[in-house]
Amino acid sequence: MSIIDNRKAFFDYFIEERFEAGMALEGWEVKAIRAGRAQIKEAYVVIRGAEIFVIGMHISALQSASTHVSPDPVRTRKLLLKAEEIRKLIGKVERSGYTLVPLDMHYQRGRIKCEIGLAKGKKLHDKRETEKKRDWERERARLMRTPAKD
Repeated sequence: MSIIDNRKAFFDYFIEERFEAGMALEGWEVKAIRAGRAQIKEAYVVIRGAEIFVIGMHISALQSASTHVSPDPVRTRKLLLKAEEIRKLIGKVERSGYTLVPLDMHYQRGRIKCEIGLAKGKKLHDKRETEKKRDWERERARLMRTPAKD
């Protein structure tokens, strides 16, 4: 079950591969995410050492759940992947000119997971083409919905 999607990532990047990662979250963050107070539109993924972190993910604290802690809504959060997957990602990002972007957050067996994508940036003409395709799909759906006037 999806919590939030990063639609902007699909507009700005070609997504080559997807990886599902766990997240190291605090208790107040989990409660806020379950209440729908998370946003990943401006987030990005970085590699530091042999670990992967997501930066810029904004989780607004609930007033009732975070009375005893001082929450930082945009703190750097660690992503949990297997060592083999991390090595693979490090190799691709450093060698091939790829970048890592968070695509969505979802529940899996009660746990909050973050899907990250190995992506290449789109050029301006690719973005225009995506926009044209989206407009055409919307127009085609509208034409199919309206009854023919005879």
